[in-house]
Amino acid sequence: MTAVQPAAPAGVAGAAGRHGVLVGPFGFAWRPRVLAATAAAALLALALVVTAIAVGGAQVSVPDILRTLAGRGDSFDRLIVVTLRLPRVLTGALVGLALGVAGALMQTVTRNPLATPDVVGVSSGASLGAVAAVVLGGGGESVGGTLLGAGMPATAALGAVAAAAVVYGLGWRGGGVEGYRLVLVGIGVAAMLDAGTSYLLVRARVTQATAASQWLVGSLSGASWDGVRPLLAAVAVLVPLALAGSAALAVSHLGDGIARGVGLPVQLHRAVVVGLTVLLTAAAVAAAGPVGFVAFVAPQIAVRAAGTARPPLLLSGLTGTCLVLLADTLARTVFPWDVPVGIVTTVVGAPYLIWLLVRHRKEMTA
Repeated sequence: MTAVQPAAPAGVAGAAGRHGVLVGPFGFAWRPRVLAATAAAALLALALVVTAIAVGGAQVSVPDILRTLAGRGDSFDRLIVVTLRLPRVLTGALVGLALGVAGALMQTVTRNPLATPDVVGVSSGASLGAVAAVVLGGGGESVGGTLLGAGMPATAALGAVAAAAVVYGLGWRGGGVEGYRLVLVGIGVAAMLDAGTSYLLVRARVTQATAASQWLVGSLSGASWDGVRPLLAAVAVLVPLALAGSAALAVSHLGDGIARGVGLPVQLHRAVVVGLTVLLTAAAVAAAGPVGFVAFVAPQIAVRAAGTARPPLLLSGLTGTCLVLLADTLARTVFPWDVPVGIVTTVVGAPYLIWLLVRHRKEMTA
């Protein structure tokens, strides 16, 4: 095993200080600051998982949590930890991880810090699919019933994929898709899909509209083990695939000209990245609804913590996990009623978006 420190590409911020190991034909490179930030985010995520399980209407101590997870807890602890809280916590953690990675992928491939799966219509397509399942398929009176049943997640995921296919098809021009065109087309398609969702809500019965509205802001209240398993399977497959393409993603971030110069098939790579983004977002939205601003905020926090030119994927995912878990824990403990997690993330994310827009405007006019 040989230590390596490759030369930094000219003009790439944060490239200096990169370290790595080389084992035969395989190599792994890292920056100490990125590694430290990722480790800190992982520890914080673990602490938030334990805290989220422990706090609530019935307090459970950490030793009791460990004893219950080992199969030695009493019936009350098993009910609180395994049946009620653990599915919700795991769903929140996986949703945050998926949205954080998806946001980092989209912002990198478009080279736009404001581009997220929400902007390009993926969340709007999932919302339209889910609301159509509720309104046209009979509806339900609670998120824990029809909305998180077997049919709704599949319909939401199908809506997300269909919306992404339409955006990508309309954005194709001259043998390829440019990042800025993808964003512009996505905004228009998202607006039309949102109009369709609003129409369905207007014609829905009161119980259907209430249930759909709760899901549309993002909610973990109906999380169950039936929802955790497919989400875990999707994240376990898609996140490693995204991480495996991190080197190509770094090259593409330098610009299409440089990427083509080093032999990267730009359009194929862009299609794969967009596909991974869509599938990660679809899995997250199908499990918990469109939890707003996580895919936007998490990569921006990660890129500032790491000091890199683009959002690190794993750090962005772990940051998303921390954001969702913290928001959901506050939503169900601080308020006298169970507030949907999407409301908390939107309250935090919207001012951050305004700040980022003002900051970029100042930079452009300076």
